[in-house]
Amino acid sequence: MITRYNPLTALEAFPASVFQDTLSRFLDETTAGRPWTPAVDILETPNEVVLKADLPDVDMKDVHIELENGTLTLRGQRKFENEKKDKGYHRLERSYGSFARHFSLPDTVDAEHVAAEYKNGVLTVTLPKKELAKPRAVKIEVKN
Repeated sequence: MITRYNPLTALEAFPASVFQDTLSRFLDETTAGRPWTPAVDILETPNEVVLKADLPDVDMKDVHIELENGTLTLRGQRKFENEKKDKGYHRLERSYGSFARHFSLPDTVDAEHVAAEYKNGVLTVTLPKKELAKPRAVKIEVKN
């Protein structure tokens, strides 16, 4: 009698629930090993480029904003503060740790007049445009 070799036979004896539980835990829980990236919206108006980053529970002393060679860099850290040693967490879904975001900016941005504001967990970076880059209306007379 000839028996066909099946390399997955050994896995059939392995309980599927162990694999499923491990995969669920990996996908459901936020672990410190995964990098944290704050959400960012970028909006352009005729006079400026505005970048808004969600940074809840981030102390502004832990955030650094740099503008160099046409690249805006947001770098910082959200620290995990376990204040109550006698109580354990049942679930941690928010991410903690360091982050860095890099954004290429158009040449029309005036790097000398950049402003930033932090309010209600949202960092707003306003990048005004250079005067030459702003749209302007020019009236042209047509001769008959």
